[in-house]
Amino acid sequence: MKIIILGAGQVGGTLAENLANEANDITVIDSDGERLRHLQDRLDIRTVQGRGSYPSILRQAGAEDADMLIAVTNSDETNMVACQVAYSLFKTPTKISRVRANAYLSRKELFGPDGFPIDVLISPEQVVTQHITRLIEYPGALQVLDFSKGLARLVAIRATLGGPLVGHELSYLREHMPNIDTRVAAIFRRDRPIIPQGNTVIEDGDEIFFIAATDHIRSVMSELQPLSKPYKRIIIAGGGNIGHRLASTLEGRYQVKVIEHNQDRCMLLAENLHKSIVLQGDAANKEMLLEENIEDTDVFCAVTNDDEANIMASLLAKRLGARKVMTLINNPDYVDLIQGRDIDVAISPQQTTIGSLLTHVRRGDVVNVHALRRGAAEAIEAIAHGDHRSSKVVGRRLDEIALPEGTTIGAIVRHNEVLIAHDHVRVQPDDHVILFLVDKKRTREVERLFQVGLTFF
Repeated sequence: MKIIILGAGQVGGTLAENLANEANDITVIDSDGERLRHLQDRLDIRTVQGRGSYPSILRQAGAEDADMLIAVTNSDETNMVACQVAYSLFKTPTKISRVRANAYLSRKELFGPDGFPIDVLISPEQVVTQHITRLIEYPGALQVLDFSKGLARLVAIRATLGGPLVGHELSYLREHMPNIDTRVAAIFRRDRPIIPQGNTVIEDGDEIFFIAATDHIRSVMSELQPLSKPYKRIIIAGGGNIGHRLASTLEGRYQVKVIEHNQDRCMLLAENLHKSIVLQGDAANKEMLLEENIEDTDVFCAVTNDDEANIMASLLAKRLGARKVMTLINNPDYVDLIQGRDIDVAISPQQTTIGSLLTHVRRGDVVNVHALRRGAAEAIEAIAHGDHRSSKVVGRRLDEIALPEGTTIGAIVRHNEVLIAHDHVRVQPDDHVILFLVDKKRTREVERLFQVGLTFF
């Protein structure tokens, strides 16, 4: 696939890296020559220096025969205009744009048939807010991912002593919970993947990825670690776009406080939020945190646009007694350094956004893609088409499907029913098949499994 990416920042660079490793023809446009040189030194891609919304620059990048334009510069206006130019001058089939400003996103008519010709809108703030909200809904989870419009969920959780399954074989789970069906898709032990078998023993500290119907998630989590009390009190450090969205989403169900240092922004937040308490001050100030009873806070969530400020505020909050701290980290190099120590969950906007973008790049009928473990692993929801003659999966039992090494099928969603993967289950046309890939380099092989042969036509 020939893809043009506008923007060589964190999201554009990470996306180029993901797609270049999958044998796509990638061209990256950016006005910063140094960023482009840095990317080209690492990846087998083309680069064009210039403003991505200019027709001459898009033509130089090969827009005349490009399959897709992905505009992820820091400028909403540049992204939107680039999609318009690609549509009007080059008839580019698929146009994806990152738009951050709520002033645009709130006016849906801007992106309708008579508005900007954008096929897919990506809002990082919205994606990150949904990600954090799900983590708050499931205390103890490291990652919570939706499939089939929320019917099934894939959850990452750290196994800890006190969980009934810890120290036992996986097969014990079925004996202990005979009325709940779940599938452990993968286990990471000391950062090494283990393909789970019935006799695999769960150890303290294992990172477990399991899939289940949404109604059963909490029950399965309680088997892997002592059940946590629901969260009630939340402090959000940073009242920017993400902090505002998060407070607005949570304030109806939780006691929310927002700490923001800018006075004008505090006034805006106070006017727009209904139940949240807005405080002006420094979230890394010890006295302020103590005044706001940080020791009784269930979740401290640092979401400013400054990584160092987020890290320092989170470390201080944890030291002062916050039950759980979640920290937004823009620099991907920091994520592995800090998560799992004093900071419980490090949230990378790049990785949460990348999944949304990859969904529209995958071959076959792929409707969901989630990047896992900082992009090393991947979860995919693909729709099975064809029949037993034209498809490599339809009509076959799960144990008859030749899956790539390190790939497991976790569940099938059929007519709004979640079927956990067992060997005897047979794939039917239009089934939504949820797969877990320990090694995302196998993605292309999985895509080929779900591509229909010529006999189908």
